[in-house]
Amino acid sequence: MSTDLFCEIVAGERPAFVVRADEVAVSFLDARPLFKGHVLVVPRRHAETLADLPLPDVGPFFERVQAVARAVEEAMEAAGTFVAMNNHVSQSVPHLHVHVVPRNRKDGLRGFFWPRTRYDSDEEARSYADAVAKALAQGQGGPWGSPE
Repeated sequence: MSTDLFCEIVAGERPAFVVRADEVAVSFLDARPLFKGHVLVVPRRHAETLADLPLPDVGPFFERVQAVARAVEEAMEAAGTFVAMNNHVSQSVPHLHVHVVPRNRKDGLRGFFWPRTRYDSDEEARSYADAVAKALAQGQGGPWGSPE
């Protein structure tokens, strides 16, 4: 079995600011966000790239990504989101992960130059994770659209 940073987070062996987790996926704050509220969604079962994710898992996984995108937009009061993934090239952790980044016009993000920031404290990071989790719990429909 593969073990990487995200497998350790999924297994609860490494701390993370988890937004929501279920049998399909785990979502948590990116430790080096493009903008605060930047969430990563990873499949619970290890897959290195999208091509490695078993076909029956693709739909349920992207239902979670869709729900997180809605929640990030709402929780961060963002004009939209940037949803992206890398496969191999520029993939910092060899585990499939989708970035859900809150976006606003003139926010400074241009092309694929991604300046990173940090949360000021664990408390601040927890407040962002909680805000997205709350928006996710209040969402309509979908597997992550209601409280666990």
